[in-house]
Amino acid sequence: MVEYKNLMDNPNRRSSHSKKTPTLGGVSFFYVLVFGLFFLNGWCEFDESIYLIPGLTILFIIGLKDDLVVLSPYTKLIAQILAVAFIISNHSFTIYSFHGFLGINQIPIYLYYGIAGFIMITIINAYNLIDGIDGLAAIVGIIILIIYATIFFMTKEYFFLLLSLTLNGCLIAFLKFNLSSDRDKIFMGDTGSLIVGFIISILTLKFLALPLEKYDDLPFLIENIPLIAISILIVPLFDTARVFTIRIANKRSPLSPDRNHTHHILIDYFKLSHRKASMIIGGFNLIFVFLFIILGSSSFDFWLVTVLVVTVILLGYLFYRFNYSFTNIRRKVRFKKRINKIKKIRNNKDG
Repeated sequence: MVEYKNLMDNPNRRSSHSKKTPTLGGVSFFYVLVFGLFFLNGWCEFDESIYLIPGLTILFIIGLKDDLVVLSPYTKLIAQILAVAFIISNHSFTIYSFHGFLGINQIPIYLYYGIAGFIMITIINAYNLIDGIDGLAAIVGIIILIIYATIFFMTKEYFFLLLSLTLNGCLIAFLKFNLSSDRDKIFMGDTGSLIVGFIISILTLKFLALPLEKYDDLPFLIENIPLIAISILIVPLFDTARVFTIRIANKRSPLSPDRNHTHHILIDYFKLSHRKASMIIGGFNLIFVFLFIILGSSSFDFWLVTVLVVTVILLGYLFYRFNYSFTNIRRKVRFKKRINKIKKIRNNKDG
């Protein structure tokens, strides 16, 4: 059907694939989640599932539309704001305090709406941006969801535990087809990446909004909760921050497309396969979370912030240097080939 209707992603100069590939893998995520939420409704304390379904539906429609007919980033942003509005209006997700993180305790309700909206929209778009090579978005999503499932199991938040496991099941099933090299290969598309990013942003917001007594069951200091959340999402957040910085430094819109993402560098310059690059990035995500959980159990937020900032700066500088060093080398090689070609043509004419 997708071939008959030409519902395929055509490769272009930015693409990491060379053949037309179906992009509607995310459609199954939507149907499984909505179907699952009807059964999970009994586990809700604040009717969270009723608030999730409208947000999921909005992002499903806008993502499907974008997969079929490309939409502007601003149209997608408006849809994300509408979807996020349903979530932050539910009392279950209200963040009342940062529990002393960087000296911040109580948060006024009007400030909460701005912080929560910014957190969710940032995570949705950051996850959407890492969906650039086979397996990466699924592998990173699986790792993040396993960590959140563990956290919500330990804190006895069973609705969010089951939500994490439901989406994780979708990603594990999808990963087999996404990494396939046969005719059954499929992409999650914007439909899938927006939905997965939306659910991950909801889980992050709930993690930050847990009641004070719930944190006693977790193996890290309460003031380190925001940094633990950042460490869980380090791959999409770091890549987005790095790419936006490069684009702005080059006087371009941060929303303009390019091949400056971390996964593109691993493929283009280090000649890694999609599977190897995805496994390396996913492994880094997992190691970073374990490191921060260990540090967060005994270190105060100042030292964790220091470790995070130093790590991000070093990684950003490393990939920035590699990116432009390799780009310059490639330009020189192309220029030399062009000169040699011109010389060869002239020699043939003279001969």
